[in-house]
Amino acid sequence: MPDCLPDWTQLSLKEQIGQMVVVRASGYLFDRQIRYPAWEPPAAKLRHWLQTLNLGGVILLGGSAVEIAQRSQQLQSWATIPLFIGADIEEGVGQRFAGATWFPPPMAIGAIADRDRDRAKYYATQMGAITAQEALAIGINWIYAPVADVNNNPDNPVINVRSFGDTPEVVAQLITAFIEGAKSYPVLTTAKHFPGHGDTATDSHLDLPVLPHAASRLAEVELLPFQSAIAAGVDSIMSAHLLIPAWDSDRPATLSQPILTGQLRQQLGFAGLIVTDALIMGGVANYASPEDVAVMAVEAGADILLMPGDPEVAIEAVDRAVRSRRLSEARIHESIERIWQAKRKILRNKTEKEALFFISQLEQPAAIQTVDRILRESMQMGGSLPLKPSSEEKGRNLIVVDDLLNCDFLDRHTPAVTIPKQLGYELQLLDQTSLNLVGDDPRKTLLQVFIRANPFRGIAGLTPQARGFYEQLLQGGSIQGLIIYGSPYILEWFRSQLPPELPWIFSYAQIDRAQAIATEVMFEPSKFFISVTKDTFQ
Repeated sequence: MPDCLPDWTQLSLKEQIGQMVVVRASGYLFDRQIRYPAWEPPAAKLRHWLQTLNLGGVILLGGSAVEIAQRSQQLQSWATIPLFIGADIEEGVGQRFAGATWFPPPMAIGAIADRDRDRAKYYATQMGAITAQEALAIGINWIYAPVADVNNNPDNPVINVRSFGDTPEVVAQLITAFIEGAKSYPVLTTAKHFPGHGDTATDSHLDLPVLPHAASRLAEVELLPFQSAIAAGVDSIMSAHLLIPAWDSDRPATLSQPILTGQLRQQLGFAGLIVTDALIMGGVANYASPEDVAVMAVEAGADILLMPGDPEVAIEAVDRAVRSRRLSEARIHESIERIWQAKRKILRNKTEKEALFFISQLEQPAAIQTVDRILRESMQMGGSLPLKPSSEEKGRNLIVVDDLLNCDFLDRHTPAVTIPKQLGYELQLLDQTSLNLVGDDPRKTLLQVFIRANPFRGIAGLTPQARGFYEQLLQGGSIQGLIIYGSPYILEWFRSQLPPELPWIFSYAQIDRAQAIATEVMFEPSKFFISVTKDTFQ
């Protein structure tokens, strides 16, 4: 890895523009492991881009934490200028890279804040510190978190539990705590998605949502967390692909100078990096050509173009805009100055050999204990617990997930499967979209539902077919117990349907630790209450 920054004034114009581009790359070491070839180039092309285009960095997805430690070194060795290496790790490094700590979604901490604000802030601080420590241990220097959106729209298909909550004050306090925790380490933090993606019902991965509120409402709700993030010293702010008529009736926020420069730079006084959300997303990709999107984002005030479909096309377009005087060289220089300031911070990191040694910092006992406490303290339950399995007949463990082909929290060895199996339940695993194909099954059923909002799916929760299926099961009396993992808005729907005595449990998280705790409580709630009583706040 290069260990110092050159004098950027010695770079050519195209080399300077290249530093403004961050591309997506597979976290796996070998081309045959690439999962999204439309977005993740093979090694030869990626190396060519890094060496000839002078790209500013990469965003990684896929692979284990140990693989990422190797991959980040490989990528840095291909670059002549130290790279930004980023990841969407809103729930900890383990959310994307196996072998590191995977936290519950931020909304779990927000739920704790409703009862004990100081305790929630402590957990958010720990989450920020542990995420930063583990990220640096494997070579990641840019955390695309925390989420500063106020999720006050239950039909939001893309933010949902990624947000700390539905009130601006709680979100502001918890993202501030996260940033303060992460600041202990030379890593970049990112508040997203400016000016606030929480009150939308459209997924900007697919189309352009509209935020129709007046400027006064935006200042009161959406902007408050970003103001707090700036005051806390957040390093970067990511734009949202939203149309906000109160500020700009034509261009999405990512491409709007009145929003990125007028509101974020001038009104809020943010001096750090402005990074776009991914430019391959429908919210901007459907708005204009890739060339125009790149130029308009820079015109608007963006310093980093994240995930353009083709970095060569983006760089050429911005270069032509400068040479035609649509953009000034001074505008490019402003961004390079900010990029250099950010890279100086991350160059305080350990050397590569030291980083490898610090892989032992992943999933430390204290981190696992913090995860368990958040899980237990945010969990909800009701009905007549415990559930007592029938000794006369085998029951059915019916697990329903959003997407069977993209379900890394569930496997044969995970507790949602193994614990009911030990008690005589036979597994039936279904995708939410295929429920209407399932016939009647008279067996007593433990129903486990894994549903949360996910990008590119366009829905926030239950499909109409799923609602009909669950109503039929409840009316038929076959459900013995219910565990919901994910969205609290799904819980609200089920609670309106449940008989008062039916035992139910809700967890914001879908990870294996959440499954273990939820299933233990379903069958032996006394263990849960003992563990909560013994737990002490440090």
